[in-house]
Amino acid sequence: MIFGIGYGGFAAAVNSRISAFLALVLCLAAATGHTQSGPAQSGTVKIAVLGDSLAAGYGVKPEQAFPARLQAALQRRARNVTILNHGVSGDTTAGGVERIDWMLADKPDIVLVELGGNDALRGSDPAGTERNLDAILTKLKAAGVTVWLAGMLAPRNFGPEYAAQFDGLYKRLAEKHGVPLYPFFLDGVAQDPALNQADGIHPNPKGVDIVVERILPFITKNLDDYATPVRSPPRP
Repeated sequence: MIFGIGYGGFAAAVNSRISAFLALVLCLAAATGHTQSGPAQSGTVKIAVLGDSLAAGYGVKPEQAFPARLQAALQRRARNVTILNHGVSGDTTAGGVERIDWMLADKPDIVLVELGGNDALRGSDPAGTERNLDAILTKLKAAGVTVWLAGMLAPRNFGPEYAAQFDGLYKRLAEKHGVPLYPFFLDGVAQDPALNQADGIHPNPKGVDIVVERILPFITKNLDDYATPVRSPPRP
C-alpha cells in the first residue's frame, strides 16, 4: 500500500501516516492478544464422540476406530484437534444420558452425539429415543459445549411407519436445539458387504475410512464455524 515515487512530497507524507497507522494497529493487536485466529489455531480443540459400538470401534483395532481415523484425517489437514473416544459397544440413548457427566470430565470443547442405532435394532419406541436424545442435547448445551448430532436410520424390517417415526426424530431435534446434523452416520457403508464385518452391521477398517471420508466435510465446515470469533463465551 505504498504510493508511487512520482507523487513526490505528497506521497512521502501519506506513506509516513500510513506506516504510523499500521504500526499502531499492530501494537494494539499485540497488546490485547486479539488476532484473526479462532480456537483451532490458538489451541487444541477437543472433540468427544458420545456414541455406541460405531464409535467404540467394535471388531477393529483401536487405531482403526472412527475417532482415531477421524483425528488422523483432520491432522493431515493441519487441524489441531484431539478426538476423544466415548463410545460404548451396545449402548443405547438411555445409556448415553447416564454417561454425560463422565464424558464432560474430559472437558471437551465439542461433542458429536452418535447414538440411537441400538435403540432401532431393538425396536425401541422412537418417542423414547427422542426423549433421551433431547435430554442429552439439553444437558450438553447447558454445560456450555458445542454439540453436533449424527443421525441414524431404522432397519426397514420394522415397517415403514416405524422407520418414518425413527428417521425423522434427528431432524426434529437438530432444529429444536439449533445444532448441526449429519443425517446418516453410516452413509455410503450401510448394507455394503465389502465395507462391513460379517455381522453386516459394523464397518470393517475400509468401511470406517469411508465413514470418515463422507463425514469429513461436515466436520471441517463446523470446525470452521466453531473457530469464528462470533461465538458464545467459553465455558468457565
